[in-house]
This record gives sequence, C-alpha cells and structure tokens, in this order.
Amino acid sequence: MAAQIHLLHPLHCLPVSLKTQNPHKQCHYFKQKPINPVVSKLRAAVIGGGPAGSSAAEGLASGGVETFLFERSPASAKPCGGAIPLCMLDEFSIPYHLIDRRVTQMRIISPSNLVVDFGKTLKPHEFIAMLRREVLDSFLRRRAESSGATLMKALVTNLVVPTSSHEPYVIHYTMDNCQRQLAVDVIVGADGANSRVAKSIKAGNYATAIAFQERIKLPEDKMGYYENLAEMYVGNDVSPDFYAWVFPKCDHVAVGTGTVCSKSNIKLFQHGIRTRVKPKIDGGRVIKVEAHPIPEHPRPIRVRGRVALVGDAAGYVTKCSGEGIYFAAKSGRICGEAIVKASEGGEKMISEEDLKREYLRKWDDKYFTTFKFLDILQKVFYGSNAAREALVELCGDEYVQRMTFDSYLYKKLASGNRLNDAKMVMNTISSLVRCNIMGREVEASAQKILSRV
Repeated sequence: MAAQIHLLHPLHCLPVSLKTQNPHKQCHYFKQKPINPVVSKLRAAVIGGGPAGSSAAEGLASGGVETFLFERSPASAKPCGGAIPLCMLDEFSIPYHLIDRRVTQMRIISPSNLVVDFGKTLKPHEFIAMLRREVLDSFLRRRAESSGATLMKALVTNLVVPTSSHEPYVIHYTMDNCQRQLAVDVIVGADGANSRVAKSIKAGNYATAIAFQERIKLPEDKMGYYENLAEMYVGNDVSPDFYAWVFPKCDHVAVGTGTVCSKSNIKLFQHGIRTRVKPKIDGGRVIKVEAHPIPEHPRPIRVRGRVALVGDAAGYVTKCSGEGIYFAAKSGRICGEAIVKASEGGEKMISEEDLKREYLRKWDDKYFTTFKFLDILQKVFYGSNAAREALVELCGDEYVQRMTFDSYLYKKLASGNRLNDAKMVMNTISSLVRCNIMGREVEASAQKILSRV
C-alpha cells in the first residue's frame, strides 16, 4: 500500500492528503536519484522578494521551472542608500522613470573636513542612479510574477530539510492567518543577512554591520542643494570602520551611517553625521527611521544540498563601498539560470554538485577578486582618521576617479596604463605615509593639551 502523508496545499488552509508513490518510483515530491527526470515540472521556492529573490524567481519561472516567490511584507523595504550602477539599468531593464535622482556630483569629506569633488571625470551621459528600494523591489517582484512566478505574501516560519536526496524540502509558512506547508524540490534563500534559510542548512555564521539612516524631508531651497549631489563623510565621529552618507531621494534625503565593530554606538555615530551636516539639513523633518543588518563577508557555506543562498543571505555586499543591490540581483539571476540549465528547463532533478558548478563557480570566477580587493581597501583606508585623510586626498586625483567610476558604473575592471598605475601606487603610499605622520603629530598635540587640563 502506498504511504500517506499530509501536506497543506499552498493555496488553502485545509490539509490535503497526498498519496505518494512507492519511493523507488519517480514522482514530483519524492525522487530516488537527483539525476532522474521528474514526472511534473521541477518546483522551486525563492524565500525573500528583494532584488536577489525577484531576479532568481524571474529567471526560474521564465526558464520553465514552477516557482513560488515568498515575501512576507511586500509594502516594506530594506533600509538602503539606493544607489545602483549605470550598467544595471540596461542589464536588468530597469525603466528610467523609476530613478529618483541622477547623481553627477559626489563629494567626499575627510575627518578634518577636507572636501574633494569626486565626479570630475564623469562623461555627459554618465550618472549614478538613486532609487527607493520600495519602488525598485516592487517593480522586480511584479516582473517575476509576469514571468510566471507565484507571489506568496507569507511569512516563512520553518524549513524542514530532507534526510535523503529523493525527499522534498517542506516549507512551513503563515499566510492569511493560516498555517500552511509547501513541498518543493529546490530552494533559493534570498532572505537577507539574518537568513532563516541559511540557519536551516547550517550555512555558518558571519559578521554583520548595522546600517542606520533617517529619511529627512528638507525645505525646498536646501533640497535644491542635493539635486544631483551625494555626500560621503569619513571619520571616527561618524563611523569607526565605514562611512556616513547623505544621498538624495525623490523629495527627501537619506542621512545615515554604518559600523561593524561598534554597533551599540550606532545612534552616537548617527548624531555625528547629523552634526557634520547640520547647516545643510536644518529645518528638515524626519519622515522615516530605518535600521538593518548588512553582511560583512560571504558565508562559509552558500550551497548545501538543493539549497542555494544569494544576495545578503550569501554575504554579497562589498567592503569599502557597501554596495549590495547590483550584486544581489546578479547573484539571483546567475543562480536562477543555473538551476534552469542544470534541470534542463525544469525537466529533471538537480543536485548540490549542479549548483556548485553552474552557480558558485561562475559567481566566484567573476567576482571573488573584486570582493577581496575591496576588503583590502577597507582595511587599509578605514582603520584610522589618518588613513581616511589619505583616502580623501587620493580621491582628488583624476586618474583615481576615472578608474573608480569606470569600475563602479560598468562592473568591469577599468583599463588603465602601466605608467599611470605605477604613479597611483606611489601616490597611495606617499599619502599614507604623509597622513600617518600628520596623524601622529595631531595625536601628540592632543595629548599635550589634555595633560595641561
């Protein structure tokens, strides 16, 4: 006699009795071997409806895989600066009308208030697009739905991991005040830095930063100052290991900061950035306060079994710049396409090796060096006020600006020349040496003053 199990149908609260076939036979929910074809389409669940999850769901559904996209709160959005590179607009077909501001000027302000204009090398058609996450995320989810994904406005409460390769993953979730279950073949975890999916597959711990920002509605004249301008501030007063920002939105600015090593003092650092920009935001009204964890490095495990992690859940946020939107969407797309390819359009089961080969290897080959390089830059330039002074000084060099913007805007290594590259290295060393000497002199002077008090 065939075994009986009870699962809750994804669209109803009442339990539906599902009669499974003999486990030695092929069926949708229980498959003996990962390489066997499935009787019905491969079924995938994507947990998290941000850029990573929506891009994965779109790729899966358009490639022929039955796809469920879980998002517990579609109306909300992750606190985020909202900057995306120019190449993302075309690569992900982002409509230009979603852009709130086109940033063509960027200023970096050092601990001593040295100001450097960091946008002199931008070409007339180049800009940094600023969007609100609630607008971008909603657009990407709708597009995933139009590609065939089923949007589940639900809270995932538990993930039951199978003990063998021919069993399904069972997702427990709450929707419309009902407890429900869904059995799937593959899971993409796109549920952020505190990923429940990552915990379920024991993907390992990793360090997280906290990002805190206030959205401030400014008087019209002061908002005009930030029409196409973004500002970055560095210094121990605004963050001991990152930077603070003022980014323009549609009709307000986002003022925020982040830190890894001193999260309990985040409000103190927020007070620091507000103090630094006080003359520019006086008269403004706080309309929203946001905080969110941000991953500091990739997780030790990003694929286990038939589960893959993408976006923040995988730890894909760059050091130094804190960029995450593009890499979230890109990782989701690569992962979705990898599953489609390995399953031959949803016609066969996939394995852990398939995910590692088609997703992880391609991702690491393309971006490992970028993440490692930015990690080194953060350690060098964000460790002290002296190093931050050197960073801002270097940003005044037009060659540094061109190389930086070309790499950021187009997500590929900018082509320079050996002579200028050598000069840039020497200037970097000179700035670090000079600013470290300056730093020691300032600290010595401060100690003398304190000893007299």
